[in-house]
Amino acid sequence: MQEFISHSENDTENIGAEFAAKLPGGTVIAMYGDLGAGKTAFVRGMARGMGLDCRVSSPTFTIVNEYTGKNRELIHFDMYRLSSADELFDIGWEDYISRGAVCAVEWSENVEDAFFGDEIRVTIDKLGPADRKITIEEA
Repeated sequence: MQEFISHSENDTENIGAEFAAKLPGGTVIAMYGDLGAGKTAFVRGMARGMGLDCRVSSPTFTIVNEYTGKNRELIHFDMYRLSSADELFDIGWEDYISRGAVCAVEWSENVEDAFFGDEIRVTIDKLGPADRKITIEEA
């Protein structure tokens, strides 16, 4: 388990970038944290760390955003509006997993039954207005 303290959105992005720089394809990142904790900022950093030149935004209304580069792919899910893992399977979860992309899943608590037990768990806790504790737990 690794713990980091972030004092700003930029810090959170930098932690995400360092974390994702060497992630192998097919890795699932299960993300946990309250609304506004910094999950999307962390994913923005992940995209940068993976060498992806793209605008990362929260997929709350689209549910899935895909970011691709020359040799890497990041699929960003927001499960806030889903109520079960069944709904995730309905949108093609297994197809996304089989593509070999890194999959970052916000609001993972809503779809935990969809995970296979090998995901990396990232929890972001608010410590104050800008301060966050980021905990990364490998399976």
